[in-house]
Amino acid sequence: MSNKEVKTALKSAREAIKNKEFKEALKHCKAVLKLEKNNYNAWVFIGLAASELEQPDQAQTAYRKALELEPEQLLAWQGLANLYEKTDQWDFKTELPDVYQKLIELYSSSDKNKCYEVIKKVSDIYQSDKEYLKLAKVWLRLIQLKEEDASEKTELLQLWQQMTRLLSDCMDMEEPDNETQQHLITAFEKAMALTDPVPGEEHRKLSADYVKCLSKLSHEEAKMKEACESMLSLYPTQSYPLEILCSHYIKTGKTLFFSLIKPIVTVISVLTVRPVCSVSLGLKKTGSSTGWCSLAEAQLKMHRYSDCAASCLQGRVCQGRGSQSEVQGPPGILDGIPGAGLSPNCGEYFFLLGRLYWDMGEETRRDRSKAHTHLLKAAKQDPNLGCVFRYLGHYYREVAKDRGRARGCYKKAFELDSSDAESGAASVDLSMEQEDMDTALTILQSVIDKATPGSAKWAWMRRGLYHLKVGQHQQAIADLQAALRADPEDWVCWECLGEAYLNRRSFTAALKAFGKAHQLQPTSIYSVYQAAAIKQTLGKFKEAAAEYLQITTREDYVPALKGLGECLLSLAKGLMEDYRDGGAIDLLQQAIKNLFRAVELRPDLSCLWKLLGDSCTTVGIVSPNRALVLVPGPLAGLDPITQSHTLNQAQTLKVGESVSLVYRCYGRALKLMPEAPSLWYDLGLNYHRQANLPCPAEGDQSSLVQLLEKAQQCVKKAIMMDSGNHNYWNALGVIAMSKGLENFALAQHCFIKSIQVEANNVVAWTNLGALYLKKENIELSHEAFKIAQSLEPLYVNCWIGQALIAETVGSYDTMDLFRHTTELSTHTEGVKGYAYWVCATLLDKSNRDSELYRYNIVQMNAVSAAQVALTKYTERIQSDPDAFIMLGYLNEHLQLKMQAVQAYQRSVELLQSMSSTEELAFALGSYGRALCTSGRWEEAVQCYSSTPLQELCDLAGLALAYFRSGLIPESISAYERALAVASTEKEKAYILTALALLQHKQGNLDSAKTLLFKCSVLKEPIPGSLLCLCALGLVHRDATLAGAALTELLKQGAATGSAVEQRCLLTCTLLALQGNYSAVQREAARAVHSNPGNPSLWALLSRLVPQYCPKKANVSLNTHIDRALLYSGVNQVASGRHSREDSHRNALRTMQRAVLLCPDDPAAWAGLMAACHTENTSGFLSGSAPLRQGLEQTLMSVVSEKVDIEHPLAQALEGWVLQQAVTGLMLGGQLEQAEALCSKVLSVSPEHPAVVLLLRQVQCQRLLLASGGTALPDSVLEQLSSAVMVNPTNLGAWHWLAEVYRSQGLLVQAVTAYRQSLQLASQLGMHSSQVAILLRLALLALGSCMAGVPGNDWKDLVLEATTEVLKLGSSPMALLFQALLQFATKMTARETRRLLERLVSVPSGDVPVTVMQVASWYLLRHLHAKNDQELMDRLLEHAKINRDQRLLEFYSLLSASSS
Repeated sequence: MSNKEVKTALKSAREAIKNKEFKEALKHCKAVLKLEKNNYNAWVFIGLAASELEQPDQAQTAYRKALELEPEQLLAWQGLANLYEKTDQWDFKTELPDVYQKLIELYSSSDKNKCYEVIKKVSDIYQSDKEYLKLAKVWLRLIQLKEEDASEKTELLQLWQQMTRLLSDCMDMEEPDNETQQHLITAFEKAMALTDPVPGEEHRKLSADYVKCLSKLSHEEAKMKEACESMLSLYPTQSYPLEILCSHYIKTGKTLFFSLIKPIVTVISVLTVRPVCSVSLGLKKTGSSTGWCSLAEAQLKMHRYSDCAASCLQGRVCQGRGSQSEVQGPPGILDGIPGAGLSPNCGEYFFLLGRLYWDMGEETRRDRSKAHTHLLKAAKQDPNLGCVFRYLGHYYREVAKDRGRARGCYKKAFELDSSDAESGAASVDLSMEQEDMDTALTILQSVIDKATPGSAKWAWMRRGLYHLKVGQHQQAIADLQAALRADPEDWVCWECLGEAYLNRRSFTAALKAFGKAHQLQPTSIYSVYQAAAIKQTLGKFKEAAAEYLQITTREDYVPALKGLGECLLSLAKGLMEDYRDGGAIDLLQQAIKNLFRAVELRPDLSCLWKLLGDSCTTVGIVSPNRALVLVPGPLAGLDPITQSHTLNQAQTLKVGESVSLVYRCYGRALKLMPEAPSLWYDLGLNYHRQANLPCPAEGDQSSLVQLLEKAQQCVKKAIMMDSGNHNYWNALGVIAMSKGLENFALAQHCFIKSIQVEANNVVAWTNLGALYLKKENIELSHEAFKIAQSLEPLYVNCWIGQALIAETVGSYDTMDLFRHTTELSTHTEGVKGYAYWVCATLLDKSNRDSELYRYNIVQMNAVSAAQVALTKYTERIQSDPDAFIMLGYLNEHLQLKMQAVQAYQRSVELLQSMSSTEELAFALGSYGRALCTSGRWEEAVQCYSSTPLQELCDLAGLALAYFRSGLIPESISAYERALAVASTEKEKAYILTALALLQHKQGNLDSAKTLLFKCSVLKEPIPGSLLCLCALGLVHRDATLAGAALTELLKQGAATGSAVEQRCLLTCTLLALQGNYSAVQREAARAVHSNPGNPSLWALLSRLVPQYCPKKANVSLNTHIDRALLYSGVNQVASGRHSREDSHRNALRTMQRAVLLCPDDPAAWAGLMAACHTENTSGFLSGSAPLRQGLEQTLMSVVSEKVDIEHPLAQALEGWVLQQAVTGLMLGGQLEQAEALCSKVLSVSPEHPAVVLLLRQVQCQRLLLASGGTALPDSVLEQLSSAVMVNPTNLGAWHWLAEVYRSQGLLVQAVTAYRQSLQLASQLGMHSSQVAILLRLALLALGSCMAGVPGNDWKDLVLEATTEVLKLGSSPMALLFQALLQFATKMTARETRRLLERLVSVPSGDVPVTVMQVASWYLLRHLHAKNDQELMDRLLEHAKINRDQRLLEFYSLLSASSS
């Protein structure tokens, strides 16, 4: 065989090992060795192959041969180490540290990180074997390497500290090595030198440990003293070094008494913070029992037994257990001292001596023979002394390593003393070790039978563990509970009990037990891990993950990392079922991270690699846009490996599949377990997922077929290994059906085989039905789906199949079936099918009144359900334009404008990359419509312009967008094009109406009328055109046109929806235009009576009543409209409902509630301002102090803050609020504040005429008050008149000017001002203002008449004004004015009495109280003038009944004046 053939054979061997074909590898290696016996690689490959074939001896021989050939090569040493690690043979474990030592030597110059790992492994071995010298040397090697790498000071300090902890256990050995002790001392010294700060808490603890260590080394006395003195100098308040010195002097007994006493006195001095001159005196003063005990031990060492006994008694006195009289000591005080007075031939004497040797110092610990000799003598002298046999058991178990003799001694000790728990426990443990269960159980049963409740914990616990081991869980639970009754604080026992509950499947009880164990021992991770595992089993993955995370943050515990990965994977799958892909990807990323941590710790566990593969494969479910996963560098196979890399969906799936790199998932798992069929199955599913990914180009069909073939091969291999698994057959059938293979015969065979293996196989039946449906065999498909439904009624896929069949045959149940699929769970096919049928039903407007529509759409809430499901669908599948179009349409129906725009925009983007022109035009039209709905008119124009503009809806949408963008000519042109396209009369009517509105917008009134008339003469006139025509007539005050249009509109039939309110509003407006004001309120009330459930009509009525019928303004709205309370409050303000009249139902309380309900509504705050003004006005009229003063400016600022400046009535509201504030200030006499407020507003708006007028009013009021009744100059009156003329449409200004003229005696000018305001109110159609002005005018004229002004002009004016008022409606005030005019002209006439009695005798609810009282006064004067006592008595009786005290007083004054 040539050199080339050797290389070829080695390459073949390497490939065979890679493919897990180890026997083939051995053949190739043996072929190499036939020619080249000393081939290093061949021997290494033989070792590796033999190791994998579980031939450890052959593997060891091969590796040893390779090491002889190349002792400095790494491969053989690494292979030998791996062999020893995984093989449980004692000789291998013995040689493993030497192999590690060689690896340390080789790695130290090549790979420091691996060197550190090997050092830690060998350190663990040396520590477990208690080979402390070797441990010290290897740890020093680690520190040396770290120092060469220039590691940080803190890291070196941690290493030295860890070395002190590792070597501290050697101090408890019987014969500690001197060299090890020196290494320990060096470690302490190095650690203390590196510790910072000094003094400090960490340095103090380290110093205390160092002193403790030195105290155990008798030959380091000088260092111990030096360390104690150093610690005392740094920490003078610490007593620990003094205690160590005292203990040392007591144990050695080499010093004089004064040397012994000195440190004890020092301890006492530290404790009491004052020195004492002698030990006994100090102890008497301090009363320290510890000090007396130390002194007693010192006296005992010096053989001063009497003093020792006295010190002990003093200590008991300090503890409160003795009296001072006992200190003198009775005779025989030494009788209780162990060994005192015993005979040298006594067994107890030899036991005490043997025990003394057992417990003595270093030399006796190294050589236990003396202790053994004396214990044997004791047993010979007294065979019934149980404690002797206990210590003999200790000797045989710990020193002689003779388990049999130790067991016999323990058994003998326990037989002699049944209360010796230590001997009994040891005997049972050794019996169980030697598998003598009968003896162990006999001992335990004997103890338990004699035990009282709450005792024999060791027996109960050991029997419980035995029952747990043999699977008798109920007996184990009972025994462990009994053990816990003896010691409820034993956390180990609680963990055992939890294990027993867990094995019995009592998960809740197990959780409580492990929780109690964790509470008692928080540092134990086992109880936390088991609790997390139980919660994982119960499906509480979130809670389990939190507890696993609690463990993994403390240490790298592989089972916890695995459990955490499983929980995160399960949570991610749960989120994916609900289509919450973003959260699922985050969880998968965390799962991969934690599982990779576990893999780094234990790469030999196949289950970890499988879980990693599952996590990577699960990413294939979500949308490619969301599948961006952060994967560790080694797992991703990308540089640098020290960093994590973000992978897309395809890359992540390949991470789960690949076998080419070391750190890949399913490939690595298969390498570890090549005969596991489930792994081949998972790998096949991974390939199938990759094949289902969206192909970036058409040329990728070949790669898709290759992936499917790989998937098919993998699943076939799984079936070959386990043909009885129905899931494998089902998966093979699905792959065979995939596009690219389409081997339907194989798919059918696989599905049938799956059903034969597992009859109750709903998935296979469903897939078989899908196969038949694809082959258009409806009957067989229906039968398969029906069987699947009977097996599992909640399996959604079989219902989707039935829905597809129903859709194929045109069944009415199709929509019902699709809706049922969405109710079961979210599935892409079911969601899209249901959304399609909902949209199709909504588009068919001919069936809106049908029972089927009401059930499927309205009753079943179909639009919302379909929108939610389709939103989830599009989150995952973002490449389906049809789905986005349907989603946009559903969003439009739900008034989700922004979401509709986004959906349509996405559909347009997808369709633009395709060749579907018709669908793109439809999507663009829908997109434009959504943009119009959202108010994005410019974008809508661009969108509609991109369409072919051949459809009527596109042209109409473009015209609307042009109009909203302010491009009216373009809008008219678009509507004209739409008119040419319109096919029905109704469509033409709508377009003509829109054109009419545009013409009116441009001021072409005649053109607008012509177009609207055209609409009205069409065969199918629409209500909208008649509505516009009526509104046009009302706007231009053409009552004839409006009436005719309204008549035609009412002929259209009964109105529904918003048309009811529109018709009522038009009718009321027409009545007001015709001057029939009383009919306005009646028409609105009639509409409300016909439609009592319409809140808009109630709101309209509440606005009309205060304006046209203030005396009936008591409408209280209880409807659910936004401004119900505001409208009710306005009615109460109009009717004068104040708190003095009704403390519960008044305008102020209603407005306060309105403000609380709608704090951002400026109208509510304005209403509150009006209500406060009403309260203040009522206070002034009643003569009481107003309670709501000083709020005007505050409320005004609130309204200004809340008002929207873009609102068309914003300026009017702010002007009204300013006027109201100034009026309130003037009413309260705060003229200076009112003038300052006006000036402040004028500083911002200097040319504001309304504010100038208010300022003039305030200034005039101040002049009137200052003049004291003198006439104002003509120049001032001219300025006031000019200010009013600047505001000709301000009714309040004309009223105010008239009042000024009246106050100055200029009655003619006042009448002129009133007539001017009356004309203005008539033009504006303000009914209530007309009534008020006429009454003011009548009052002005009546005053002149009653003052006796000659002439009939004023009389005629009173009659004219009151007559006009009565024409507008009933008015008790007008009747009063007529009666008073009659009284002034003909006081004693019968007509005067008739007019006055008409006002007095009517029911009080129809006439205001003030009007009735005034009429009563003048009637009394009339009767008094005629001396009609009978009628006067009747009138006075009526006044008494009504408690009219003022009328009675007035009668008294009349009687007094006439007498």
